Amino acid sequence: MPATTGATSARKRSDFQTIRTLLPFLWPAGALELRIRVVIALAFLVVAKLANVAVPLFYKESVDALTATDAAAAAVAVPLFMLIAYGVGRVLAQAFGELRDAVFAKVAQRAIRQAALATFRHLHRLSLRFHLDRRTGQISRAIERGTDGIEFLLNFMLFNVVPTLFEVLLVCGILWALFGPWYAVITFLCIAGYVAWTLAVTEWRIKFRRAMNESDSVAHTKAIDSLLNFETVKYFGNEAHEARRFDGALRTYETAAIRSKVSLSLLNIGQGVIVAIGLVVLMVMAAGGVVAGTMTVGDFVLVNSYLIQLFLPLNFLGFVYREIKRSLIDMEQMFGLLDEAAEVEDLSGATPLRIDGGEVTFDRVTFAYDARRRVLDAVSFTVPPGRTLAIVGPSGAGKSTISRLLYRFYDPAEGAIRIDGQDIRQVTQASLRATIGIVPQDTVLFNDTILYNIAYGRPEASQAEIERAARLARIHDFIMSLPDGYHTTVGERGLKLSGGEKQRVAIARTILKDPAILLFDEATSALDTHTEKEIQASLGEVSAGRTTLVIAHRLSTVVGADEIVVLDQGRIAERGRHAALLAAGGRYAEMWRRQQAVAEAREVLEHADSPSPASEAAE
Repeated sequence: MPATTGATSARKRSDFQTIRTLLPFLWPAGALELRIRVVIALAFLVVAKLANVAVPLFYKESVDALTATDAAAAAVAVPLFMLIAYGVGRVLAQAFGELRDAVFAKVAQRAIRQAALATFRHLHRLSLRFHLDRRTGQISRAIERGTDGIEFLLNFMLFNVVPTLFEVLLVCGILWALFGPWYAVITFLCIAGYVAWTLAVTEWRIKFRRAMNESDSVAHTKAIDSLLNFETVKYFGNEAHEARRFDGALRTYETAAIRSKVSLSLLNIGQGVIVAIGLVVLMVMAAGGVVAGTMTVGDFVLVNSYLIQLFLPLNFLGFVYREIKRSLIDMEQMFGLLDEAAEVEDLSGATPLRIDGGEVTFDRVTFAYDARRRVLDAVSFTVPPGRTLAIVGPSGAGKSTISRLLYRFYDPAEGAIRIDGQDIRQVTQASLRATIGIVPQDTVLFNDTILYNIAYGRPEASQAEIERAARLARIHDFIMSLPDGYHTTVGERGLKLSGGEKQRVAIARTILKDPAILLFDEATSALDTHTEKEIQASLGEVSAGRTTLVIAHRLSTVVGADEIVVLDQGRIAERGRHAALLAAGGRYAEMWRRQQAVAEAREVLEHADSPSPASEAAE
């Protein structure tokens, strides 16, 4: 699967596709209450617009009565109910509009929630390859802007654009019926010209908005990267360098924003000209009708009222359309994430994994991240139930890839991986991952409490079970020495804890999960020698009776393994127990001698740094 960049799929979605993706969230299957709310809201919308269109008619009748030649007759002629009807009509138009919003609010917020949740769930279904190729900041920004876009689109398109078009048709019909076709035709042409100008210029301006979004995402991502690596920035004194990178992204945003603003001014000027022309032409026609005696002053006021009533929302329509286009772009990014195909999916009819001892078998497994270079080449081994197999080798030999394949983050290009005789591609991913517990080399913790991070292994676990896991991981005493104990927050990615402390939290989390199969990927690499020996004893206790895979660089941690597999350039170079591999004098023996020499040199340096008893007495 080729790598791509950005937060969304490279394939662009049309506006129609984006709206079609949204519609099921507005008419959710099995949610009768929400569907009823949609129908009621639409009914309120129609009533509100009918009341709004009736208001100028009441106003016209009142004006005609008041402008009668006989003042006394005018006073009698003005029916009180007409004035009351005028006021009631205005109140009803507003009241039904508010009722519409109130009834639809639950539908809109549920749609926003479900769309965001669907995107979030889909992101967790996507492959590790997708997340390695993307930047988290861009993805989170796409979801944030997408949900905002949905809210705006629902509030303004559904209850402003569509109702305004409905009102335009009603007004044109009334003008045709009262004053002839030309009033309706000119009104319609004016509005059509306004809409056409708005659409054309806004489409031209879209590229500036896209550029703004892209540069905003880049700036946001650079800021997150820099702040997450705060210590690294400080280590190398690169604050000015980070500021320049951030400013470069902001400069691109600034240029796009200026172009967007200038083009907006051009759009507004054109809209104003079209509105003025239409208004002047119709008012001149109405004034001529009054002079000729074919129209009353009330008719003149009616035409003016309708035009103002239409053009006010049309002026707003310019802004609304621009924002709708922006919202569609933002939603396009979020829904584009839903277009990303999951590289690894459960097969139709996949069944839960059935554990009967936990035997793990790699059968001639071949895999490559890039087709041009194999990472694993026909690798075969079996870990019998309750036994421990260690995988060692130089960096880049493919050791960690084995853990990713076992977890089914990827599927092998050739061969098969089986647990108790079941091909892991034939079982559900959820049941597979529930069976395996891993302590990774690079432990990343949630920005929450130590309690939360340990309990993540089994969220329903009791406090006593969490503390037992912490004791087995040799971290309980450290936690209790902290002022807030288990409720101590660990910071972003666990930065408030040392590498060894984070690793022990990860070990406790895996112990709490209580899996049938254990996988230790350089699990003690961040620990000092003393702590490592304690943890190794604990891991030996925890892994007793469980199938265990140990991926290690430090060979001293795998001496007691039932079998050791030596990987080199994706192939198994040697295999056997520790003593047999040393006696063979091959690659394992060479790695052992090098590591022992390094360990002895370190011990000599440590002794040299510590004062002898004689020197202490002399002092």
